[in-house]
Order: sequence, then structure tokens, then C-alpha cells
Amino acid sequence: MTKHTPADQLLIGAHTSASGGVHNALLEGQEIGATTIQLFTSNQKRWEGKEINQDEVKRWQDTLENVDITKIMSHDSYLINLGSPNEDALIKSQKAFKEELRRCQMLGISYLNFHPGAALESSEERCLDQIVASLEAMEELAAKGTTRLLIEATAGQGSSVGHRFEHLHYLVSRLHNKIPIGVCIDTCHIFAAGYDIRTKDAWDDTLKKFDEIVGLKHLYALHVNDSLKPLGSKKDRHAALGKGEIGLECFSYMMKHPILRELPKYLETPDGPPLWVKEIALLREFATQ
Repeated sequence: MTKHTPADQLLIGAHTSASGGVHNALLEGQEIGATTIQLFTSNQKRWEGKEINQDEVKRWQDTLENVDITKIMSHDSYLINLGSPNEDALIKSQKAFKEELRRCQMLGISYLNFHPGAALESSEERCLDQIVASLEAMEELAAKGTTRLLIEATAGQGSSVGHRFEHLHYLVSRLHNKIPIGVCIDTCHIFAAGYDIRTKDAWDDTLKKFDEIVGLKHLYALHVNDSLKPLGSKKDRHAALGKGEIGLECFSYMMKHPILRELPKYLETPDGPPLWVKEIALLREFATQ
């Protein structure tokens, strides 16, 4: 018989605020009852990343010792496009990504989550190849720490890649023997991309496809969000759990699924901490049913 982690020990959290110092993201996580968190280590809307000094690292480590939070995830800057066809933007993106990875390594962060990129005026194939090349160039840096890079499945807005499991397979298959790589599924994103997860049968079918194309062994984390927009809309609009087009049955089954249950989960739903307290409790309740 399979042993399950008790509901109160499952890794459930949210994207908490690092305003005033990265250690504050840990403290906010503790306040909302999280056992894991996601954070920005620097301003996500600026190219120039913040340098983290040793005092900040010490404050982070001291705080981490006093909270029950593990498998921490960083989200890279929204400006970064590792598949950009524009040379200037590509150089800036590669530099900013390297700086983010270094900050993650300094803090001992488990996962660096990133949107793979956007083709813009180029083809999807060229964009995917450029993402591979950008990440291959970081092989030596990636080997210096324990941070795993997680490709976030996207909703398919604009010219973004990563909204088809085939895209994720292309990237993972070319990189997994060179750098620590994996996938983070965002429930809103894959639903908007056309993968139904509203029921047990729908989840099972989608996970079967993911396993056949990408491989469930490469799935390391989940972003947990309902969707304001319908199935296949290709619109990335998060909603509170049960308040969107996906519905609560999805999240109830997710918390019971033998693989999904144990994965770290990060809420990115609107309204912040007051909502997250309720949603974390709800997900834990689902895990006991």
C-alpha cells in the first residue's frame, strides 16, 4: 500500500512578497500557513538585477532555520526571452537569467522557474533552438549549484512557446543530460492551452499525454490557479480556486492523485495572503477526503 505524506506536511504555498528583503518572503509564507513558497529574488520588471550581499544571505539562512518551508522556487524576470530573435534583447535576457541563477545558488533555492520564450517574428522551431542554445551556454554555471531550472508550461498567448507538450519535450530532451532541467505545470496555463483538467478523467487523460510526450519523471512542480478564460482560449488570466472555468473538482482530484499530491504547489491566485490562507487550507482539506 502506498504511503502518503500527511496533509499538513504536503508542500503547498504561494508566490509571496520579497519586499524589504528576500527573507520577508519566508516570513509571509509562514503567516499564510505555507510549507513552500515562490518569490522574485529581484524586480521582475527590470533588466538590471539586484545584487544579494552576504548580510542578506545570512538573514535568509537564519530565517529559513525558523520556518517550516522547503523546496523554494524563484520566478525569473518577465522581461527575459531566451529564444528572442533580437540580438540585443537576447544578450540582455541571457545576462539577466545568469544573474538570477547565481542569486538562486547563493540562497540555496531549489527551483528556478522560467517562461521558455517567445518567437516574436521568428518561427517556433527557431525560437526553441535558440532557447536550447541559451541554456546550453549555462552548463558550467548550472553545475555550480543545486538549483534545478523548471520550464513553465505556458498558455499560448501571442508567439510564446511552451504551450504544447511537444515544445516541452523538445527542450527537455535536448537539455536534461547537460543541465538540471524539468517542467512546472501551471493549471491555468495548460487549461488555456487546450488541455482539459476539470475532472478526474480529464486530468488522467492529460497526464497520460504528458507522460507519453514529455515524461512524468520530468514534472517537478505545479502552479495552482483557476482560469478566468475558457478551455483553449490561449489567454493567461488567473482566478481564485473554484471561481473560474476550471472548477474545484480539478483541485480536489489533484490533491488525491498519487503523483500530483506530493509535488510542491505554488498559488498565484489574485487577492494575495487573505485568499491564500483559505486556499492552502482548502487544498489540505481536499488531501484528507
